[in-house]
Amino acid sequence: MITFNEWYTFQKGFDKETCEKIIKLGEDGFDDASIEGNGDDDGLIDKGVRVSDVKFLENCRWIIDLITPYIETANINAEWKFDIVGLGKLQLTRYKKGGFYDWHRDGRGDHIAGMQYKDDPNKYVRKLSISVLLDDAYEGGEFQFISYDKTDHSISTPELNKAGSVIVFPSFMSHRVAPVTEGTRHSLVGWFLGPPFR
Repeated sequence: MITFNEWYTFQKGFDKETCEKIIKLGEDGFDDASIEGNGDDDGLIDKGVRVSDVKFLENCRWIIDLITPYIETANINAEWKFDIVGLGKLQLTRYKKGGFYDWHRDGRGDHIAGMQYKDDPNKYVRKLSISVLLDDAYEGGEFQFISYDKTDHSISTPELNKAGSVIVFPSFMSHRVAPVTEGTRHSLVGWFLGPPFR
């Protein structure tokens, strides 16, 4: 377990058999999750933000039971102590060669973010994100954070180089998956929700 108070990692998280079992949940197909940029005059799509495939996992209580202790431990030990009430969706993500997800945040955690859930009377927001690396037979695909000061920025690359590694971080942190240069990268992603920050 490593904490920098900005993120919290577990190098020995899921075992190999569990990782393989989760990857197999994608056997019946993924959806293209590429986020489209601005098209040019020929109508071509610039997939300049994200190129990956996803599958939202339904009825996977066993996975929720596996990841919840990681969230709870990180939330306490990193001293965030965020008010979280439960898990949103679980997403299996696949990045083939050339796949990536550029800098983004999973959620802001504020009341404005809560307004996007108009049908939810509780207006819960994403507060903690979790990502589990499910394989390691690929190159590139580093998980990275970016931070800014008045004149510069810095990029941090947590050590997540083994299948089963787990990282938990506040959903408002800017992060990316760098381009995969060889092989295919699979990860399990989830977002823990709670009332907006005050």
